[in-house]
Amino acid sequence: MLSQLSVKNLAVVETLDLAFSPGMSTVTGETGAGKSILLQALNLTLGRRGDSTLVRHGKDKAEVSAVFDVANNQKIQNYLENQSLEDDGECILRRIINADGRSKAFVNGVSVPLSVMKSVGEMLIDMHGQNEHQLLLRPDQQRELLDAYAQSSEACAQLNTIVAEYNAVSSQIEELSSNQDLKLQQKTLLQHQLQELESAELIQDELDNIESDFKTSANAASLIEKASNILNQLEQESGVNTQLNSLSYELSLAAETDEKLQPISALLSSAQLQTQESIYELNNYLSSLSVDEQTTAELEERLSELHDLSRKHNCQITELISARDKIADELDAIGGAGASIDALQQQKDQLAQQYQTQAQQLSKVRTEKAKHLSNAVTEAMQVLGMPGSEVKVDLSSKTIGVHYNGDESVDFLVKTNMGSDFKALKKVASGGELSRISLAISVVSSDSEYTPTLIFDEVDVGISGAVAEVVGQKLKQLSEHYQIICITHLAQVASFGHQHLRVSKAQQDDGAQTTVEQLSADERVSEVARILGGATITDKARTAAEEMIEKSA
Repeated sequence: MLSQLSVKNLAVVETLDLAFSPGMSTVTGETGAGKSILLQALNLTLGRRGDSTLVRHGKDKAEVSAVFDVANNQKIQNYLENQSLEDDGECILRRIINADGRSKAFVNGVSVPLSVMKSVGEMLIDMHGQNEHQLLLRPDQQRELLDAYAQSSEACAQLNTIVAEYNAVSSQIEELSSNQDLKLQQKTLLQHQLQELESAELIQDELDNIESDFKTSANAASLIEKASNILNQLEQESGVNTQLNSLSYELSLAAETDEKLQPISALLSSAQLQTQESIYELNNYLSSLSVDEQTTAELEERLSELHDLSRKHNCQITELISARDKIADELDAIGGAGASIDALQQQKDQLAQQYQTQAQQLSKVRTEKAKHLSNAVTEAMQVLGMPGSEVKVDLSSKTIGVHYNGDESVDFLVKTNMGSDFKALKKVASGGELSRISLAISVVSSDSEYTPTLIFDEVDVGISGAVAEVVGQKLKQLSEHYQIICITHLAQVASFGHQHLRVSKAQQDDGAQTTVEQLSADERVSEVARILGGATITDKARTAAEEMIEKSA
């Protein structure tokens, strides 16, 4: 519910701080006092359009903020949480309009686009005023109202889950089907590539070593000559190995005399052993080498074949087996595409059947409850000063298929006079009639889910006497379920409020100034008496006002 409204430098308001109570609040004031300023202020916090003309003359900006208690409103809490805007059971909407026409919007202190502020506002307040921008005029809101009245909102949500899954599967089928020709071409290419790689009889050990094997074979003669020369220098009588062996022996004898030479002797002995090991390894190496031009040619031919394959598949020679396995996997996937389409089609058919079953059940409930809602609202309209008026909740079938929100569109049709035709609610000409129709629907559907705060702007247009009293009764009845704020010109309606606010305007040096104050019990009697009797408040008018307020309590 709306708990506080603060306004600064908006049109004829310099500063304004209002606290709102639960139940029903009535707003009264003389014509031209500026009662509409409250609606302007709230509209700004709800994300409606604002411009520089709303900024008070001589000021650089106007600022409006509205505080809502949302502790018991799970729907708005979930939305705020999804938008990372939650604030411990409170929602603060703040709007700044600069003198140059630019504006900023904030939700719980966070700067947001107007679209977000508007989405939040539509979940908090519903304006029933003389304009066409009301939630009730929106087709989706009319459907939601019927589903709430019929207690079928959950069924509709479940149906939409099926529709979303059905659409997702349909998209998958369409994508797979549209790519079939391309897949066939791709399959032919992949099969050729796989056959070529399999024919190459790839072995990982060969791929890892073939380049080094070819390099060795191609240079075998040179390698044999160099290795043989080194081996000869190591093994000859006066070679390195003989010299190291002799020197190691002599140093070991000297170390027996001086122990300091022992580490050096060990190093020299190790060098001789390493040299001897090198001789063994060189002999083994030379025995493995041979100058074989045929082997070299075969290696060169095989290496050329592998190089060609690696270029085709944009990889290293050592990665050819991985490339082959990847192509095989792609072929398996393409081969399963046809089976995938068949499986998806079967899933789609099952979802369509689920949809039809649940959509038919939903249609049955809606059809039955639409009649009840139509009759109940029509009956309420008779006592709200609209005799001969009638409302019909019309269900029109959609085209055959799977649709979000079911197989029918919901339209609230109305006729305001006997003998006239039913028209769409948005085409009702009279703002006052539209307000009372909204009131009738709200009262009848008061056990349904709705926005927590309802604002009625001059629902008393064109009515008086007993009908006005009924309007007040209906509004008070509605306030048992929602917070009601009603701007009215009628004492009969004003007397039903739990809270009474009076709007007044005075001329000051810097221009007109509108103020809003909450009335005490005595002040409220005077205000109701003023509405009844005019500028001069007589004792009779006060007595009548006291009786009216007492009766309405």
